[in-house]
Amino acid sequence: MHHISVFRFCRVLVLGLWLGAPAMLLHAQQSASGRDAPVTLNFVNAEIEAVARAMASITGRQLVVDPRVKGTMNLSSDVPLAPMAAYNQFLATLRLQGYTVVESAGLYKVVPESEAKLQGSVVTAGPVAPAGNQIVTQIFRLNHELAANLVPVLRPLISPNNTINVNPGTNALIITDYADNLQRLGRIIAANDVAGAAQVEMIVLRHATATDLAPLVTRLLESGGVAAAGQGQVDTLYKTVVLAEPRSNALIVRAANPARVQLVATLVDKLDQPTQQAHGGSGNIYVVYLRNADAGKLAVTLRAVLAGELRAPLPSVTSATTTGSPLSVQASAATGGQVQADLATNSLIITAPEPQYRQLRAVIDKLDARRAQVFVESLIAEVNADKAAEFGIQWQGPIGRAGDANIGLIGTNFGAGGSNIITLATQAATGAVAPSRGLNVGVATQQNGIYVLGFLARFLEQNGDGNILSTPNLLTLDNEEAKIVIGQNVPFVTGQYTNNNVGATGTVNPFQTIERKDVGLTLRVKPQISENGTVKLSIFQEVSSVQASSLNSPSGLITNKRSIESNVLVDDGAIVVLGGLLQDEYAGNQERVPGLADLPLIGGLFKSETRSRKKTNLMVFLRPVVIRDSAAADTLSMGRYDQMRAAQQAAQPVASKVVPINASPVLPAREDATLYPGESQAPAAPPR
Repeated sequence: MHHISVFRFCRVLVLGLWLGAPAMLLHAQQSASGRDAPVTLNFVNAEIEAVARAMASITGRQLVVDPRVKGTMNLSSDVPLAPMAAYNQFLATLRLQGYTVVESAGLYKVVPESEAKLQGSVVTAGPVAPAGNQIVTQIFRLNHELAANLVPVLRPLISPNNTINVNPGTNALIITDYADNLQRLGRIIAANDVAGAAQVEMIVLRHATATDLAPLVTRLLESGGVAAAGQGQVDTLYKTVVLAEPRSNALIVRAANPARVQLVATLVDKLDQPTQQAHGGSGNIYVVYLRNADAGKLAVTLRAVLAGELRAPLPSVTSATTTGSPLSVQASAATGGQVQADLATNSLIITAPEPQYRQLRAVIDKLDARRAQVFVESLIAEVNADKAAEFGIQWQGPIGRAGDANIGLIGTNFGAGGSNIITLATQAATGAVAPSRGLNVGVATQQNGIYVLGFLARFLEQNGDGNILSTPNLLTLDNEEAKIVIGQNVPFVTGQYTNNNVGATGTVNPFQTIERKDVGLTLRVKPQISENGTVKLSIFQEVSSVQASSLNSPSGLITNKRSIESNVLVDDGAIVVLGGLLQDEYAGNQERVPGLADLPLIGGLFKSETRSRKKTNLMVFLRPVVIRDSAAADTLSMGRYDQMRAAQQAAQPVASKVVPINASPVLPAREDATLYPGESQAPAAPPR
């Protein structure tokens, strides 16, 4: 016993003087006694790096200190400790000073706590090892609770330097923290990840109407349900939901716990009371506010339903019935129900007994559903290709001498493709005739001081291509006709009158009658959605334009028109071709001198030829997209909004200091849109 005490005293002395002692001294002493021998720690204001070297010698581990780890530490123990206990005390002291130890491939690194999550720490998906001061990354897979719902609860319990993340795909939490804290977090997660958190209950109503009571109860719960939802709740899984089931006149309640269900049941029981009869039980007056349907149209439908019921055959009356009974039955049937529409509030006022009102209300609930919409994309694609080629030679030569009474002319005079040589020679100087298009090569001779055109050659080749794509879009309700017109309102003269009999004042009063018509693109469509998702479309589409050559015509304007009127059946989101035009036109014209034009080599001097070819490809396509809810409508609208905003940003003018207007209008950025790097709310002009 005395020998062991002396040994422990020597070991404490060595550790206390470690800052100035050579490393081989401690190593030799441990080798003599074994690495499992207990040690007593006594470090006062010792450098962290020196204490780390001592711990490496005690535990036999390779400890490396990060250069960013600076400072001194106090580490002491009153009783001898096992080497691993001393190492854990070392880790705890480092943790208090903002440092920790991470392991990577057998190498232990002393790093700042904020860098530990980036180093090679331990990753586990099961229970955490008891070593509490070690940085560990653990994956918690949840079976019932949503992982995102626990993040606001667990985040305050984790060190600010460590992280917590959510993987929505596997509904898992990935937490990097000290092992002892992960054990505590694991118990918290297990207590919250339980089944049966949401309970569903059905409450059958006796007097009230389910469709009327459900919105009222929901509003009452929402007004006082902020505390029940919980701070930081992300998902609406635990939100109390009340739905109406009209067929059985019941309420379906889903709540987080039985207490919330009982709260709803108590509230419904107080509201589910019989209505007081205003006129001795003869009838009640009900007001039904509509959400989607039109009150005027729905009132007409309900009156027709009531009229059909009134026209039903009455029960046969036996001879024992009093004479007043049939009359009383007919009178009650004639005054048994009445439906009026209040257009100002879009509501129905129903006067009917309660059983009949329930029947009408069931019909109203089905007809007052949100109507689907149809977004119609019309694509008008037109491709034109025009080609023309012309070649001709004309020549004229005078025969005779100056002073002769008669002068003869010989030559060719063609009119194909342009002006002939004689007209051009006699009228070109006055400007009445201009040379034809293309290359004109002429030779003129002087006759008595006047230049006479004696030779004219013309060459022309012309190509014209056109590619037009129009995509008018239209959004309308199911079974509602919509129309869009994009074009101009052009005046057409339909009549005119001029008074040629000048009156005493010497004035003439002419007048014209003008009719204005839309010229451009017109789309009129009426969709009808079937239950299987197909869409029946009644379509009228027209594309018209004013022919440029008729702008100054005395006979009036000429319009080019392409129109389609049809009824088609299309699947939701599919593309269907409505019709079109495929036209290939060829025209050729040749003027020649018989016989001479067939001569080899010189035959071209005696003919003129023009050729043209015109191809027109026109097709009209249609694509309807059914929009059944507000989310789909918002997605479609915001997609078009972002598309137009991007086009406006790309069309910004080039920055200029000479003309200091360097920005054009741009749609404002959406509040819910994500701004990408480099994008701002008010986009600047693009770089030059």
